[in-house]
Amino acid sequence: MAYVAVSGGEEAIEESIKLLEFYRSGTDKDVEVEAIENKLSLLVDRVMGEAGLYSKTYAALALKQCEGSIEEAVFLLRAYRSTLTRNHYTNIIDTNEMRVVRRISAAFKDIIGGQILGATYDYTHRLINFGIDKEDSAILRKTVIDSLAKQMPEDITPCPRVSDELKKEGIIDSFVQNDTKPHDVTVNMLEFPTERSARLQTLTRADTGFISGLAYSALRGFGQVHPTVGELRCGYVELTVPYLTDENERIYIGEILVTEVECFNETDDEEQLKLAVGYGAVFGRNENKAIAMAVVDRELDAGGSYPAQNEEFVLMHGDSLEMNGFISHLKLPHYVTFQSKLDSVRKTRRQK
Repeated sequence: MAYVAVSGGEEAIEESIKLLEFYRSGTDKDVEVEAIENKLSLLVDRVMGEAGLYSKTYAALALKQCEGSIEEAVFLLRAYRSTLTRNHYTNIIDTNEMRVVRRISAAFKDIIGGQILGATYDYTHRLINFGIDKEDSAILRKTVIDSLAKQMPEDITPCPRVSDELKKEGIIDSFVQNDTKPHDVTVNMLEFPTERSARLQTLTRADTGFISGLAYSALRGFGQVHPTVGELRCGYVELTVPYLTDENERIYIGEILVTEVECFNETDDEEQLKLAVGYGAVFGRNENKAIAMAVVDRELDAGGSYPAQNEEFVLMHGDSLEMNGFISHLKLPHYVTFQSKLDSVRKTRRQK
């Protein structure tokens, strides 16, 4: 857990907290948690991902409580998560069975199942729509629901992976299913070198900006240079748990929205007989984070002297909670340590 506030002038702290209420009040109009959950869904998805807890309502509530601060919201959600009882472990999710709402490939124009643009800001004009300020949310909602109802497909067919075809050609390595119990980073400390499962867990919970910055550094030449998004898919996957003691029987408990990415890249093979693959998966709709994660995953596999290729550097410094906690703690009293530094400087100055 990251640094937290220390005790000190109790009365002053109480008054400071009251001032927080002043800033949070802002206006007579209220922002309902439901509105945050559904109208700021990309922000909610990011908080859920970095907190490691899939709960849109609680993520929205945390954002409302802390004036929209992502770091504080992640802190609140992780703190709440630590109080929850872990009753079950879900069965392994098969993303091949994903109910896809968006699926694209930058590697191939024609893919089995077709490209599905879905919802994205990639093709919009980056101009502020001032009319949104006066739109009627109820009318907008009804219009969209009616429109989608007319386009609902009768059957939903799972889309095969783009990488499956390349595996058949031997261009990408295929691996036997690994049934080893994954390393749980929420229970066990990270040890280096880490297991792949620990690396991916840590990356998916890492700060989006940090991981994106590392991926950008690789694209600019501090790494394997330029990967290609073989497939990006966003959709709903089912969660099941074993039924009592019979692991062959499963109980459906719900579904979650995830974004999954596979990036193709060069390998260290001098003859270029195969392609390497980087993998990323995150809660909700957070495509840039998933792509950046896939890029960094490949960089860590490749190894090297650049920051994005240093496993300890990447995994130990990307955690949103730890990173922001350490930076935030600099605001707390350091009177004794600073006076020691000051005395040392003054003494040296007198001697010279």
